[in-house]
Amino acid sequence: MRITQEGDYALRVVFYLYKCGQGKRVEAKIISAHENIPPRFLLKLLRKLTVEGIVKSYMGYGGGYAAERPPEEITVRGVIEAIEGPIYVNKCLESEEMCNAGRAKTCVIHRALSSVQKNLLSELGAINFSKILKDDETSTAIPVKNEIQ
Repeated sequence: MRITQEGDYALRVVFYLYKCGQGKRVEAKIISAHENIPPRFLLKLLRKLTVEGIVKSYMGYGGGYAAERPPEEITVRGVIEAIEGPIYVNKCLESEEMCNAGRAKTCVIHRALSSVQKNLLSELGAINFSKILKDDETSTAIPVKNEIQ
């Protein structure tokens, strides 16, 4: 399993929004500049994060994007899946019909990868943004010029 560039950007965007402060609105152009993400690419991933309820979008004057939910409710797994869909270390774990060998039920490789899959999903689901913020040495809030209270 490899996290795509879009998945990496999404994790950084969510982290940045929490560093700005839960519920603080930040314009996309500010996020783009701070995280060095091309604006059009950023808007695409912000739409996905908004649809999944990870980020909230505000339109019009004073609009922007905010991390509204408590950071302990948002996990690395949730962000990755919002952007990339379900996580599978091998296609045979998605569906037995996708097994190249045609024997997913008896395949020892399938069973071994299934164990890895369960552990990976568990680990990614255990890492929430509250923990990430606590682990960050520079976790003081980022002042945002366009923030709306």
